[in-house]
Amino acid sequence: MTAAVAARMSLEGHLRRAIERQEFVLHFQPKSDLRSGQVTGVEALLRWQRPGHGLVAPDRFVSVLEDTGMILPVGAWVIRAACQQLSAWDRLGLPPIRLAVNLSARQFRHQFLASLIEDTLLENAIEPDRLEIELTESLLMEDNETTRAMFEHFRRIGVRVAIDDFGTGHSSLSYIKRFNVDSLKIDRSFVQSLPDNDEDVAIAAAVIALGRSMRMCVVAEGVETVAQAELLLELGCDEMQCYLLSRPMAGTEFVAW
Repeated sequence: MTAAVAARMSLEGHLRRAIERQEFVLHFQPKSDLRSGQVTGVEALLRWQRPGHGLVAPDRFVSVLEDTGMILPVGAWVIRAACQQLSAWDRLGLPPIRLAVNLSARQFRHQFLASLIEDTLLENAIEPDRLEIELTESLLMEDNETTRAMFEHFRRIGVRVAIDDFGTGHSSLSYIKRFNVDSLKIDRSFVQSLPDNDEDVAIAAAVIALGRSMRMCVVAEGVETVAQAELLLELGCDEMQCYLLSRPMAGTEFVAW
């Protein structure tokens, strides 16, 4: 227990210095239309370029950022840096793709989130409907004044909302209807066994049918084979974000890709 506490305190210290030294970087994973193959957008993914350790994935440190409150300055940086990158791509003449950014529960409840998003879009000359905020299902369960006000603000300014890893959390269809969700992302756990697992085929078909009936864009994560992509297209899925298309990459690599 002593060793675990010491390791945790050490990680916290390194993360605080990482903020000061600007060691965080963004990678971007493309999304494409399943039918046409056209690139429709990217998701911004946080990475830590830790000295002596290389590129560290977020599952190794985001929970610490969340617990300590450091997620607020890091999350604000992610929104600004991602929008700056999108604006830079626009100046290079790339098509006007959408940008998806994940929000943690702590960020979502912060009083300055709305103004941060609005100011950042204005500073970078980005139309609001090109930004998509990705939330977890558990956030929808917090049906309180703060949640309703934030969704109303997103709707008013035109920012899109997506539910990430749909089907793995605790949600209610009434919340999805109430909060005007624009996209559902099918979790990779329901995709990886396609097309051979009949139960996962049924789940994927149900999520796609739900999304389409409610006029949402349905995105499949974790597609790794052509057979999976063909089945999802047959079921009516709209987009995919996966290794079959591309692994996450730096902003400069995305231009060449």
